Amino acid sequence: MMGRRFWSGLAVFGSFLYFFLPLLGMFMFSLRMKRGELSFEAYRVVLTDPQFQTTFLYSMILALITIVFGTLISVPTAYWVRLKLPKLRPVIEFITLLPLVIPPIVIVFGYIRLYNTSSVLPLTGSWLGTNLLVLFGYTVLSLPYMYRAVDTGLRAIDVATLTEAAQSLGAGWVTILAQVILPNVLVSVLSGAFLTFAIVIGEYVFAALLNLNTFGPYMFWMGGNRAYEPSALAVIAFAITWACMGLIQLVSRFSKFSQVKR
Repeated sequence: MMGRRFWSGLAVFGSFLYFFLPLLGMFMFSLRMKRGELSFEAYRVVLTDPQFQTTFLYSMILALITIVFGTLISVPTAYWVRLKLPKLRPVIEFITLLPLVIPPIVIVFGYIRLYNTSSVLPLTGSWLGTNLLVLFGYTVLSLPYMYRAVDTGLRAIDVATLTEAAQSLGAGWVTILAQVILPNVLVSVLSGAFLTFAIVIGEYVFAALLNLNTFGPYMFWMGGNRAYEPSALAVIAFAITWACMGLIQLVSRFSKFSQVKR
């Protein structure tokens, strides 16, 4: 038992060093923008850059709309499959896994091929159409995480009993989904939402190939034209991702505490 704990602890410590030391080196490098002293000048330059503010706000809005789209797709689909179509569950799970197998660049080129200015539906020819394509692409990329989070939440509740009880009180399907199912899987939806937010904020391929000025292309441009600012920007991006992971843990613990309290 002691030997197993030793090797497990050694593996955890080695993994920690493997991930932490490069981040520490990058953070220390970002503090050396002023020669001969450590300062947060690179962070000040990045955070006060109007381009940073514009692209980050743009990506944040896209992320929030993507979360709404993903929720509207995942919750009804997972609920209906679990309630009425349990035999199709393996098929739906396979479909939701496809975005992890198909590279994003293939999806983007498919969009460009199908919706270019010479096609029947020229979405790439307008700002609104291009944003719709990006939103659809982001929803597809986040679907494996959002769907599985919702499906896990539905496993923890008695969907059939809740549905029958709501129907006996005269509730329709929309009311059941909005006022019965969604509140019971809200924690799972929030977990998927935080993952979706982290994915959209740092996504590059869709925005770059569809020529949208989002946070991902901005980070790429900064990395090719500046010295210290890219390290500061990378640290900020990692902090955003870690914050989303921390919020997932916080929401999960709050949910468990609420269930124990009940």
